[in-house]
Amino acid sequence: MKNTYFDLIDQTYYFPQEGFDLRNGSLTFHGISLQYLIEKYGTPFRFIYLPKIGDQIKKARNLFNRAIKRNSYKGRYYYCYCTKCNHFAHVVNEALKHGVHLETSSSFDIDLILALFKEGKIDKHIQIINNGYKTDDYLRKIVGLYELGFENVLVVLDSRNELAKLEKVAGEHKIKIGIRLAVREEPQSPYHTSRLGIRKEDIQPFYLERIQDNDRVELKMLHFFVDSGIKDNLYFWGEFQRALGLYISLKKQSKSLESFNLGGGMPIRNNLGFEFDYEYMISEIVKNIKDACVTEKVPEPDIFTEFGRYTVGESGAIIFEVLEQKQQNDTESWYMINNSLMNTIPDAWSINEKFILLPINKWENEYKQANIGGISCDQSDYYNSEDLNQQVLLPAYKDSDETPLYIGFFHTGAYQDAISGYGGIKHCLIPSPKHVIIDKDEKGNIIHSIYRAEQSVGDMFNILGYTQ
Repeated sequence: MKNTYFDLIDQTYYFPQEGFDLRNGSLTFHGISLQYLIEKYGTPFRFIYLPKIGDQIKKARNLFNRAIKRNSYKGRYYYCYCTKCNHFAHVVNEALKHGVHLETSSSFDIDLILALFKEGKIDKHIQIINNGYKTDDYLRKIVGLYELGFENVLVVLDSRNELAKLEKVAGEHKIKIGIRLAVREEPQSPYHTSRLGIRKEDIQPFYLERIQDNDRVELKMLHFFVDSGIKDNLYFWGEFQRALGLYISLKKQSKSLESFNLGGGMPIRNNLGFEFDYEYMISEIVKNIKDACVTEKVPEPDIFTEFGRYTVGESGAIIFEVLEQKQQNDTESWYMINNSLMNTIPDAWSINEKFILLPINKWENEYKQANIGGISCDQSDYYNSEDLNQQVLLPAYKDSDETPLYIGFFHTGAYQDAISGYGGIKHCLIPSPKHVIIDKDEKGNIIHSIYRAEQSVGDMFNILGYTQ
């Protein structure tokens, strides 16, 4: 077996594969030369490749619509984007170009909805699913959408108490509501039942006592959310069947109930050996709903999904330069990068999330095991295990090399900016890296531009209240 990094990847995975290839010995991402971007913008930088967002939306929508047609399913399919995954205007606008509906999580999300409406990006027909804990301010803003004439705003009740709070601010409006089912967590979870939603045993009594004869609200949706997402395992199918059974029981009592919401997202690729049969899973979901409804003689519901990470995760990446290699003992080698992993991909250390890690150059060099170290002073600022191989393997290089080694973490487009507090104060005052947007023009040519420059000392001092 050869020992170059290219041969390691070529003999371990199918390569090249979707999104990743080599050109003149350097990595490309969806045909884009990353070496060119490095030379143009310098490192570190994060980028978002907007066309990938549309590709993901079209793939899921096509698979659901094909499954609906194949099963003669009578309900409709609605693709919602979870704004909390990535709130940037260029991301939300790109998703809206492909006809998505929106899911919100907080009071400020309603302000975002209003901004999009003012800009002409959405109209009053869009489906808006309001999730999350409902503060009084959040509920007032939701009712404000009704007052403006938005036609398809739906409040998903996260607890029984939210209904009374909603009734206090609803005025004369009849509010469309959903009920969120509290799922049972996976066996390894530190608690048995999710804090989110209403437990199954309470939902039907709650409906009969507070909703059935309540002319101020109209039950439209049952919502269930599995935190680990849609996966072909016993846990997911068990919770799915539990929720579906509850939907059918409620539907027999409620004429207005018409939607079944699969809140959990579909997985994205976090390693080069990733395998997931999207077509099979979607087909099975639609078939199971169809069969259960036919058996129980109830109409098939409209199906809603709330795909956030799936929508934007695979569109993002962050590129670093290896500043120095440090051999700390006989077996441990450290590659020190020019930013902080804790600050830029916080999921990697907070919940041990894995991302695709690849070098940009030096693919013809031999490979070695390495720990990736950030430049903050914190012991936890490192990355040293991949999802499949456990060990991080990267090209070896000599300190005398003229060209540095560059590495990239890929499929980081969801959550990382929000969790790290983009544009705010970061650990050890390490600046947010520059942010690049990549798109295609009408002729299909790649275009790119700086969205934000690297955070400056002045930016940070203004936030902290210092003068320069």
